[in-house]
Amino acid sequence: MNKRSFLKSLGIASAAFLTSRVFAGRRETPQVFDHIGDVSYDLDPILPVDGKFSLPKLEYAYNALEPHIDAQTMEIHYTKHHQSYVDKLNKAISGKAAAAYSLEKICSLANNTDMETRNNAGGHYNHTFFWQILQPGGSNKPTGALATAIDNNFGSFDKFKAKFTEEATKRFGSGWAWLVKGANGKLYVYSTPNQDNPLMAKLGYKGTPIIGLDVWEHAYYLKYMNKRPDYINNFWNIINWDVASRNYGKK
Repeated sequence: MNKRSFLKSLGIASAAFLTSRVFAGRRETPQVFDHIGDVSYDLDPILPVDGKFSLPKLEYAYNALEPHIDAQTMEIHYTKHHQSYVDKLNKAISGKAAAAYSLEKICSLANNTDMETRNNAGGHYNHTFFWQILQPGGSNKPTGALATAIDNNFGSFDKFKAKFTEEATKRFGSGWAWLVKGANGKLYVYSTPNQDNPLMAKLGYKGTPIIGLDVWEHAYYLKYMNKRPDYINNFWNIINWDVASRNYGKK
């Protein structure tokens, strides 16, 4: 086996291992953002059909985000990891009242007892959200009201970028970094462990997500290996700021 084949094999094995870890139910005491306040989650609802959720359509080819995210990572991430969250969520809610709830409502009810539903609802929501805020080519900066809000809340886009990058980089182990809007209209940056997200108010996370970045190793390991900062740096080249602006404009 040559070096390139070995590294690919190592990456795939690591990705498979990481998929299994999300369902182990590792807990972490979340940060509590009382100053953000409750929000009404009126993002476009993700609804089950006949009690089951399904994998959303990916609006671009697996290789569309290259060179920033490679085609093999995208295919594995979407067809294996995301599909696994959907399948396991459907199993977790089968025969329960949650089978009639929107994905957002399931996330908002997440707690520390039903870890299977919490982890997999979060995984399905987070990845659905993630695919939507990525685009081939991306754009350099936000514009309009979101750009103004970023300047007002962080001092400048560069300062916001530095803070978001710091949160994504220092997230220990697996998780996500988020830009969220609180009920007070202010913007905040923080990270969450595993598949937790800003909709999970009962766990202390409050806010409407504007952008989110997956910093699980399976999101970048095949291309970047252990160089998470390089992956984060390239994320800024593929953000769909039009979608982020629409997220910001929703209540």
